[in-house]
Amino acid sequence: MMDLLDEPVPGVGTYEDFNTIDWVREKSKDRDRHREIASQSKESTWAFIMSIHDAFSGWLLMLLVGLKAGALAGWIDIAAHWMTDLKEGVCLSGFWFNHEHCCWNSKETTFQERDKCPNWKSWAELLIGYNNGPLAYIMNYLMYVCWALFFSFLAVSLVRSFAPYACGSGIPEIKTILSGFIIRGYLGKWTLMIKTITLVLAVSSGLSLGKEGPLVHVACCCGNILCHLFTKYRKNEAKRREVLSAAAAVGVSVAFGAPIGGVLFSLEEVSYYFPLKTLWRSFFAALVAAFTLRSINPFGNSRLVLFYVEFHSPWHLVELVPFVLLGIFGGIWGAFFIRANIAWCRRRKTTRLGQYPVLEVLVVTAITAVLAFPNSYTRMSTSELISELFNDCGLLDSSQLCNYSNVSDIKLSGNTLPDRPASHDVYMAMWQLALALIFKMLITVVTFGMKIPSGLFIPSMAVGAIAGRLLGVGMEQLAYYHHDWVIFKGWCSPGADCITPGLYAMVGAAACLGGVTRMTVSLVVIMFELTGGLEYIVPLMAATMTSKWVADALGREGIYEAHIRLNGYPFLEPKEEFSHKTLAMDVMRPRRSDPPVSIITQDGMSVEEVEALIADTSYSGFPVVVSQESQRLVGFVLRRDLVVSIENARQRQEGVVSTSRIFFTEYTPPQPPNCPPPLKLRGIMDLSPFTVTDHTPMDIVVDIFRKLGLRQCLVTHNGPLTL
Repeated sequence: MMDLLDEPVPGVGTYEDFNTIDWVREKSKDRDRHREIASQSKESTWAFIMSIHDAFSGWLLMLLVGLKAGALAGWIDIAAHWMTDLKEGVCLSGFWFNHEHCCWNSKETTFQERDKCPNWKSWAELLIGYNNGPLAYIMNYLMYVCWALFFSFLAVSLVRSFAPYACGSGIPEIKTILSGFIIRGYLGKWTLMIKTITLVLAVSSGLSLGKEGPLVHVACCCGNILCHLFTKYRKNEAKRREVLSAAAAVGVSVAFGAPIGGVLFSLEEVSYYFPLKTLWRSFFAALVAAFTLRSINPFGNSRLVLFYVEFHSPWHLVELVPFVLLGIFGGIWGAFFIRANIAWCRRRKTTRLGQYPVLEVLVVTAITAVLAFPNSYTRMSTSELISELFNDCGLLDSSQLCNYSNVSDIKLSGNTLPDRPASHDVYMAMWQLALALIFKMLITVVTFGMKIPSGLFIPSMAVGAIAGRLLGVGMEQLAYYHHDWVIFKGWCSPGADCITPGLYAMVGAAACLGGVTRMTVSLVVIMFELTGGLEYIVPLMAATMTSKWVADALGREGIYEAHIRLNGYPFLEPKEEFSHKTLAMDVMRPRRSDPPVSIITQDGMSVEEVEALIADTSYSGFPVVVSQESQRLVGFVLRRDLVVSIENARQRQEGVVSTSRIFFTEYTPPQPPNCPPPLKLRGIMDLSPFTVTDHTPMDIVVDIFRKLGLRQCLVTHNGPLTL
């Protein structure tokens, strides 16, 4: 007679696709494994060495994840920068150089025209020989649109043909997977390869999307693949999710150059189970990834941060009012964006629009490219736009945003300039930015969620940065012309540098990103790591909290939770409050009017009866009771484990037929001589299923499910199982 307690059955304890893991069982398995290793380590030197290897394997895995994710992020940054510039021209001294590196190598580049050099040729210069005039403009325009369409077509075709899971941001699915759901292939090798390639193509196409969210998906793919090198992570789903939590931190670390913000992002936004050990390992992995990215130096400026800023004047207490206004704008924009994007995505899923993903991507790309090219602020990459908006105008800046009217009696202090009247160029830039703001707000709604990799961090920040810069320049001009007003009189004297428009752009970017994602602590840390502006934490905190309050007042869900709900993933939101005044008996299945609960008796059912029960129901498991008369609970057995064990017994155990009895008891009673051999399946039964009484309030039951990660909970009435 086979005893599955002594002999493990292949497949028992594993999970099918689109199922939820049993956190309690996985943690129990890991505790048993750890106790066994600890007891064996005292018996021999080799066992002691293996126990050290087991303890160190987690840190080694974090090192590998950090190195791999950092290297991939560096390659993505370099490739995306080069391919973005390829839409406008090519470097003759080496086609692999982007515009900036091409002109760095040129000895004929002047400081006033640092973006122009003989080595860099626009497409008009290459095709028709000159770069001025209507024909040259049309030629550059046409090539820009063609390259954008080519990149986006390549991206959507690769995703559709080889890795459908490589589309979108990935963060909603990562959140669901970290809560215990299984989506096979979502973090696989093909997804990693295709997402890495198509992410570069999607960003380079000029669509209103970012690479920061998808980099979290890329890092989690790296973590999942490397988990297979270590037995304790390969065979335990709960342990693997600890690695994926750390990998999510690595993704943000390499996306923004913000290792501390990445750890907080994983803790606040995506992780469902985040023990202290995972916090330390996440910090280590984020550190390794940031160091790897810094070694590659993809931005060419020897800095890790994406948008380094250096503001020369402090902010004043009165400025908290416009900062809070930016927070209100960010909250309203976030709530509007979520509703509009979810409505568009629902339309995509329920109409014929969803049947033509390639056509949709090409149409949106064409509209984006055609409308973006005439405006210099939408033509440039979104990261470059944010960097320019964050910039504090100094003596050496040649940007149109910094081309103020010259005042003869200005007094210079280092590289700082006092507030000056806006020139015609600045007003033109403001009009262009206003148009860019409307364009970005509308086009991002339809772009996010298409069948290509698409992040939301950078487009949201761009919307906020534009709004912030517009408000900042308005405040600057107000202070210049009305410095004798009460609000300016005490701290803003004539000829002083009072208002910093770049700071307003930074605060606006944080406000809009917070309104869309509902991040708070991690967002503030990411922003000051991203910019290096440590002394501006208070304005960032004020805007971020205001943004969250306003957005929550208009709609409780962030963008990721909204997409989880739209896709129908089984996700129990830990932040959501359960307000219904119901009891466990009101919610449990079966209800009072339903047929009685499907049960298995511990020693009274045959293989045929159990297989019929499995065929007639779709439950994930069955309670095991003493008998039909006595409903006293013995344990719980999972459907998959039952099916696998019966199939395995038919193949490996002689004489097992449909009339064979199945026993879940510790001792098998003597069988009649002519009886077929029984199956002893006590080893696959959970002897300690979680139970509550039928009068337990549902808010407590929901809390138990959240904190323990339960798959099921059995309801009892005065001891026996409730029928």
